[in-house]
Amino acid sequence: MATKIRLARAGAKRKPFYQVVVADERCKRDGRFIENVGTYDPNQNPAVFKLEEAKTLEWLGKGAQPTDTVKQILKKAGIWEKFVSKLA
Repeated sequence: MATKIRLARAGAKRKPFYQVVVADERCKRDGRFIENVGTYDPNQNPAVFKLEEAKTLEWLGKGAQPTDTVKQILKKAGIWEKFVSKLA
C-alpha cells in the first residue's frame, strides 16, 4: 500500500479549507484517509498551516510521499529539513 501525504478539501464553495492527511494513493481526494496530520487555510493572509510535527515525521519515516504542495508546506514549517537531516 503506497501512502501519500496530501490535501483533502473542506470548507464552503469558493472558501477552501484543507486537511493535511495521510491516505492510500488509490483513494479519492476527499475520500477515506488513514490519519489527519494537520490543516491548511489559504484564505488567511498569509496562509495559515498547523501541522503535528511528530506524526508527520513518523509517516515520512514510514515512506509516505508528500505531494508537491504539501512538500512546500512542510518546507515552510521546517519539517522537511528535519526529515532530510535525519536521513543524512
